[in-house]
Amino acid sequence: KLPPRKVADLLDRLYSKLDALSTAHDIFKVETIGDAYMAVTNLVKDQPDDHAKRIAEFSIDAIAAANSTLIDTEDESKGYVNIRCGFHSGPVVADVVGTRSPRYCLFGDTVNTSSRMESNSLINRIHCSGASAELLK
Repeated sequence: KLPPRKVADLLDRLYSKLDALSTAHDIFKVETIGDAYMAVTNLVKDQPDDHAKRIAEFSIDAIAAANSTLIDTEDESKGYVNIRCGFHSGPVVADVVGTRSPRYCLFGDTVNTSSRMESNSLINRIHCSGASAELLK
């Protein structure tokens, strides 16, 4: 268990690595929600031929980045971060919602399916849907 300041530091270090990976793989970071990092391909940039490959390779690199991120920089005995990754391919609707603190959000079954892929994945593994697996063949 970490105090809130250390959780914030951990997430900052991890998300900074994932942000760099999202740039390297040319994918779009949508948002972070707590300890979840949501990214998308083929939305803000036309990537019809390799969007599934991009997110799969990002997922592989994200696990490696997490596994090289110390949980507590002052106590290495706490080990390194472990994550789960999940993705699905399909249509989404994107929009900016709200006026006070507007947020760019994605909506649709594809988002829900992706979330289920992640939550049902094993630690340090990638769980992709059948639709994504077909695109990766």
